[in-house]
Amino acid sequence: MNIKRKSEGIVYSTNPDYNYKQDEAEEVTPEPRQQDLRVWLEKNHRGGKVVTLIKGFVGTESDLAALGKKLKTQCGTGGSAKDGEILLQGDHRDKVILNLTNAGYKAKKAGA
Repeated sequence: MNIKRKSEGIVYSTNPDYNYKQDEAEEVTPEPRQQDLRVWLEKNHRGGKVVTLIKGFVGTESDLAALGKKLKTQCGTGGSAKDGEILLQGDHRDKVILNLTNAGYKAKKAGA
């Protein structure tokens, strides 16, 4: 029948035979060699604490979380992974770049 949907811009249909189909394309994580990651050192808005920030990850949140967990384990530190970024507590740029390149990612230092 008549269904109000926010996505796809369809609000109302007068056609009783209309079937609303929503294309749900699954997000696929590209291979590591297709990822271009940047490793930043940042301490703005963090109470003077230094963090290593990995930006540029493209893929699912679960793959991002898995990579974040792997890097946190290899660096022996805490952190988080969300919104396409991985945050590690402390300055671990060299370890992170080494571990990412060994895993097949393209990674390099960025920022000042």
